[in-house]
Amino acid sequence: MEIKILGTGCAKCKTAQAVVEKVVAESGIEATITKVEDIMDIMKYNIMSTPAVVVDEVVKIKGRVPSEAEVRQALGL
Repeated sequence: MEIKILGTGCAKCKTAQAVVEKVVAESGIEATITKVEDIMDIMKYNIMSTPAVVVDEVVKIKGRVPSEAEVRQALGL
């Protein structure tokens, strides 16, 4: 599973990344987590507000910091 956190490095983006990393660690799934900060790469996903969580190239969460439950649902757990 490939997970991307889209965001320019703001506090909300860092928090979103921490939530995703925590859920992945607790669930024991194998996933690659990548932080995407380049604005041109972010725009490829048609994201107007960050942070966003992309799972296997599908935007699952955008424009807010997700809860742990939302991340679990986005990952299919």
